[in-house]
Amino acid sequence: MALMITDECINCDVCEPECPNGAISQGPEIYVIDPNKCTECVGHFDEPQCQQVCPVDCIPMNPDVRETHDELMVKYHRLVEVKA
Repeated sequence: MALMITDECINCDVCEPECPNGAISQGPEIYVIDPNKCTECVGHFDEPQCQQVCPVDCIPMNPDVRETHDELMVKYHRLVEVKA
């Protein structure tokens, strides 16, 4: 699954720089996560870094984007190749 940011977001800006894939950006009202770039930090870290730093715990799993660990790893490899 990709992650998502709920409307409980307080726009504190701590999550965006923590995302190794650049999946987090400022949306019209709150920060948003691009599910095409979110790997839940698979390939980079053991746990999603945005969840670790969020002071209001507003970054749950996105129920509309279900992915296995293997699918997230494939996405990670694709994103790393694009950056290289």
